[in-house]
Amino acid sequence: MKSVWRRQRQYAAVSLVAKYTTAALLSIISLPAVSQNSGQPGEKGPVILRPAIMQEDVASFNAQDSGDVVNYVDNAHAYQWLSDNIPLFSCPDTTLQKIYYFRWWSFRKHLVKTPYGFIFTEFITPVKFGGAFNSISSALGHQIYEGRWLHDPKYIQAYTSYWMFADPKQKKPGFHRFSTWIDDAVYGLFLVGQDSAFLQKMLPALSADYKKWEAEKQLPDGLFWQFDVRDAMEESISGSRTQKNRRPTINSYMYGNALALSRINQILGQPQAAAYYRKKARDLRQMVLDSLWNAKATFFEVKYPNGKFADAREEIGFIPWYFNLPTDKKQYAEAWEQLTDTTGFSAPWGITTAERRHPLFRTHGSGHGCEWDGAVWPYATTQTLKGLSNLLNNYKHHNHMTARVFYDALHKYAWAQQKDGKPFIGEYQDEKTGFWLRNNPRSRYYNHSGFADLIISDLVGIKPALGDKLAIRPLIPEGQWAWFCLDNVRYHGHAITVLWDKDGRHYGHGKGLQIFVDGKVRARSRKLAPITVSLK
Repeated sequence: MKSVWRRQRQYAAVSLVAKYTTAALLSIISLPAVSQNSGQPGEKGPVILRPAIMQEDVASFNAQDSGDVVNYVDNAHAYQWLSDNIPLFSCPDTTLQKIYYFRWWSFRKHLVKTPYGFIFTEFITPVKFGGAFNSISSALGHQIYEGRWLHDPKYIQAYTSYWMFADPKQKKPGFHRFSTWIDDAVYGLFLVGQDSAFLQKMLPALSADYKKWEAEKQLPDGLFWQFDVRDAMEESISGSRTQKNRRPTINSYMYGNALALSRINQILGQPQAAAYYRKKARDLRQMVLDSLWNAKATFFEVKYPNGKFADAREEIGFIPWYFNLPTDKKQYAEAWEQLTDTTGFSAPWGITTAERRHPLFRTHGSGHGCEWDGAVWPYATTQTLKGLSNLLNNYKHHNHMTARVFYDALHKYAWAQQKDGKPFIGEYQDEKTGFWLRNNPRSRYYNHSGFADLIISDLVGIKPALGDKLAIRPLIPEGQWAWFCLDNVRYHGHAITVLWDKDGRHYGHGKGLQIFVDGKVRARSRKLAPITVSLK
């Protein structure tokens, strides 16, 4: 545990002391030890862990909640609902483990039942710019990626359906109020649950929606434009509410959506439509590489209507890797050197939304609006970490990026989710002190980012895919953990367990890496390294 404490002291620096007392910090750092309550392989349900591992945490989360907002699942039933619906996780990094359960607990607070079925809200209290039932589409992609791991798919499927079928019936439809990568997220949802009937239901609406985005936001040159506020990234250095700027955000989203529609059509036996969207994706990728890559800055940047770059490296320049858009060339990978540069995007409390060296860094205000000119936004951190994971897993050119860089950034992200020494997730933070800049009731439990999916799919490395093979690609640095377990992951109709126990003493189920499928060991390795398992 001393390595965790040492890293946290390094991250916080002197500014931490000014904001939090040592006692308050220790309340989040010195978390309870991992439960040893184990089951037996072959039992129905979890193989290694039991829900009791999170019971104390859930009780503490309930205790710190005022209870003034109650949606579909109240706090009294939170433990049972989570027990029924989420994969279980234990590891030596108590910060990661605690925030993993906290984020699922807070995700549950946003589940609302409407006359059209279930939705997940973004704000815990009503906001004037929200749609019917306080619905907001800006973080939909994050929410689907997160919710795809729930054991009961009805919640996230209903929410996804809401935007395609119910929102258009409202007096003021809100879906196109913000850019979104819904098609990509729906495909990601399918890769976990393999529900082809749901895919068939969604495809016509998704295809029509893609064409609507083209009609509304596509320029004659083929690229897409967006206001920064409609990217849910208002008051940015490069942004505008009047100019039709070509942004890495919406263009990456539309690339990911086109690619997803191509794959969905292929799955559903529509080869012509698959080829149609595949060409759209291919053409858009080339346009992004040709037009939005600033070779001088070695970064993807916003381009103004006059053809000039914004001349600002912003965190949105990492988004193309979220969708594996850049080709595998060293020149593109060089962009990631800015991630660990303290004059670039590295700050004591996380990844900044603009490079710290820029003269306009943090000049647009301080919590008066929603500034994306440098402060740390969990929304963007989620995108960047997913992009980094893709770089490490899917590209040969990494430059100096490693599993260590990913792990440390993810740990810092988890550790920053605190307020007064207790777990907390809000809108955005001061990069030096960790102060939550939108410090009001609406910002509590802000459902605008992801975390559990980063643990499941990126850190532990369960890579959803088609077919009967499951690839595990851990991003846990060598020697970092002697043990961990991700248990009862529902995948392709199976229960998956990923277990690492270096010497076999912690869980008592043998040494090394083991992958269980429905309670039976299907693969073993002495090392914590990539492994592929058959689901048959």
